[in-house]
Amino acid sequence: MNSNLVLRIRIIIGCVFFVALVIVVKLSFVQIIQGSDYSLKADKQYIKPPTSNFDRGSIFFTSKDGLKIAAATIKDGYNLSINPKLIKNPEQVYNALSQYLNVDKDSFIIKASNIASSHTEIQKKMKIPLGQSIAALRIPGLDAVKDSWRIYPANFLAANTIGLIGLDKDDKLEGRYGLESYYEDTLSRKSSTANINFFAELFSGIKKSVFNGTTKEGDIVTSIEPTVQSYLEQTLLDTQKKWRSDSIGGIIMDPKTGQIYAMAELPTFNPNDLSNVSDARIFSNTLVENVYEMGSIMKPLTMAAGIDSGAVTPTSTYNDAGFLLLNNKKISNYDGKARGVIPMQEILSQSLNVGAAYISLKMGLKEFSKYILSYGVGEKTGVDQPNEQKGIIKNLITGRDVEVATISYGQGVALTPIQMTRALSVLANDGKLITPHIVKDIEYQDGSSEDVKVPTPVQVLKKETTDDVTAMLIKVVDTALKKGQVKMEHYSIAAKTGTAQIADPVNGGYYNDRYLHSFFGYFPAYNPKFIVFLYHVYPKGAEYASETLTDPFISLTKLLINYYEIPPDR
Repeated sequence: MNSNLVLRIRIIIGCVFFVALVIVVKLSFVQIIQGSDYSLKADKQYIKPPTSNFDRGSIFFTSKDGLKIAAATIKDGYNLSINPKLIKNPEQVYNALSQYLNVDKDSFIIKASNIASSHTEIQKKMKIPLGQSIAALRIPGLDAVKDSWRIYPANFLAANTIGLIGLDKDDKLEGRYGLESYYEDTLSRKSSTANINFFAELFSGIKKSVFNGTTKEGDIVTSIEPTVQSYLEQTLLDTQKKWRSDSIGGIIMDPKTGQIYAMAELPTFNPNDLSNVSDARIFSNTLVENVYEMGSIMKPLTMAAGIDSGAVTPTSTYNDAGFLLLNNKKISNYDGKARGVIPMQEILSQSLNVGAAYISLKMGLKEFSKYILSYGVGEKTGVDQPNEQKGIIKNLITGRDVEVATISYGQGVALTPIQMTRALSVLANDGKLITPHIVKDIEYQDGSSEDVKVPTPVQVLKKETTDDVTAMLIKVVDTALKKGQVKMEHYSIAAKTGTAQIADPVNGGYYNDRYLHSFFGYFPAYNPKFIVFLYHVYPKGAEYASETLTDPFISLTKLLINYYEIPPDR
């Protein structure tokens, strides 16, 4: 080959590479180094998109049969606005518009005559056919524009768990509560219109990938079962109406996996219509954010600690004098009466404070504290909800006998409902501590999916211990709870009630007439499919949880047994 020709080829190739390098360096300099200075100019390169840029991943419930049902999704439609500067005859425009919309004439005429304004909203979130019909009128100054917005098809259902979206400080929509907030990185979307300047999108994408990293976007699928959730919410509503409690809540969970099938509280809200909300605290999930002294549902955990440590056995006895004097404080049974020498079973069947205190004191502070902490009461559960709180367990470290005693029966220690449910699930799960969770898998936009991974359960009690306590709790239901009237002939149910005095924040101590009622149970007892936890604050007209929560629990138990066709176990 001619040497001159080779030289020319090399020069041409060199020039191509040099020009390419200059372009890359220049564009990188403009886009990355001077990105903030050119951001406004870059935005102007984008052609106006045909629809709203708003997009967001969906949240799904999962039916018993495995079907996905939308809990939060995007709806398309139209927004209607006017530009009074372009409207020549407001009344004529009104007459045309009134064929499609019920609009107040006087109000419309005033708005359409205000030529000082160039944009006035008339109607938001119109359905697509209506928006298309109005757009087809082609009236100058009347603008029907495509838009998208977040909707919650189930309205109130699981609202505090699902959450909602709101504007951040930069007027950008983002998740603010519940799963919407917790999974914000997965659910949020970048602007995704196709009609954009190629180079602006290319280099903005390089900047994000190189300097900010990437987060996979997708939809989240929960284990919330809509029928179960609906029945729990209706049960809570009926119970609250009957007993006029200040607030009420419940959790239904698989005690072996930690999957939550239902999670509800009252009062609640409709995320599609917030016009009647006057207090933003209603958006919070109190099941993970509020702590309560739970009362006697702590006694089975105390019993388990005593048996597991060897301090007592299921057949041990003790002398119940009806009260104890500890550190110059008197603690008593709920009725103040002595029982004499009785077996361990009666501590649970009769819910005896002195008996629970006997176990904790016999174990000693160090041993008792070790077991109570092993139930996870001093830590967050890891449930996928924002703002989860830890339990308040400072009384556990005072070293005084009176605090050890009161904690043994559920006073002087405050837990969130999800912490209490998790701790009690140890009894239903052969002594293993699980991590409760709501989302079971994520479906990514690239077509892949991923099961949500949770920590491996931790063994905190021997299986033999939980078998013993389960047998004792079955006997509570079969013989003591409502005097055995709620016993189910073909199903074993392990359950316990709790009644706790409510602390007086003004005067100190406790109210004499205000209580928190709680109830938990799991079934079938030796191979549980569900654990159910219920509570309500300050019910009126009844002192004990057995009066207010037994029937709601049994109603939920029967629903779950029938709905899931759980076979009898006895």
